[in-house]
Amino acid sequence: MNKLYIGSDRTMSAIKDSIGETITNIIIIDDNLYINFDNDKALRVWDGGQQCCEHRYMKCDDDLNDYIGATLTNVYSKPAIFTDDDWGSRHETVFVEFETTNGVFTIVNHNLHNGYYGGFYIEGEITEPWLSRF
Repeated sequence: MNKLYIGSDRTMSAIKDSIGETITNIIIIDDNLYINFDNDKALRVWDGGQQCCEHRYMKCDDDLNDYIGATLTNVYSKPAIFTDDDWGSRHETVFVEFETTNGVFTIVNHNLHNGYYGGFYIEGEITEPWLSRF
């Protein structure tokens, strides 16, 4: 587990509590990643660093269905990547990788801003499974 962009000790604790759990569903909804486990709990992950004048969003190009039934074995972030356009705007991305017994899937958090704000604050918590909430 790498704390590079992981927000807090509470987040680190939630991730630790999820290691070794069997995944029953994974979904990204409203820029939140929910990993449901077979113990009727879920790990919710999001970027909680929102500041004024930023646009943040989360993407994943992996087929998350490939990881259902796998065991979560590790979570870590990679160093952020920064790109600037000709008008002074900045686009930052940070990759958070989730290792499982079926391989690794990656979520990419994006932050578009004017160059004054920026950064990431990846947060996580243990919560109820997403589907049972509705």
